[in-house]
Amino acid sequence: MNNTAIRQQINQFLDELSSERLELVADFIAYLADKETEEATQELLDIPGFIESFERGKKDIAEGRVKNWRTIRSDV
Repeated sequence: MNNTAIRQQINQFLDELSSERLELVADFIAYLADKETEEATQELLDIPGFIESFERGKKDIAEGRVKNWRTIRSDV
């Protein structure tokens, strides 16, 4: 089933729910979205040297040591 069909099915179910149940669904969706974000963050943190590289990049940006992306990728 594709995303559009799934969303249509979810909307049909949502139309039948009470306000209390809709709040429960909203809380559950928020939990799932937060969990997905946490997993993506953890995936980055698991990369050896990521934090140091990220901090170095933030420092480079703050100090103006950046390049225009167009000079690096002209095909985009």
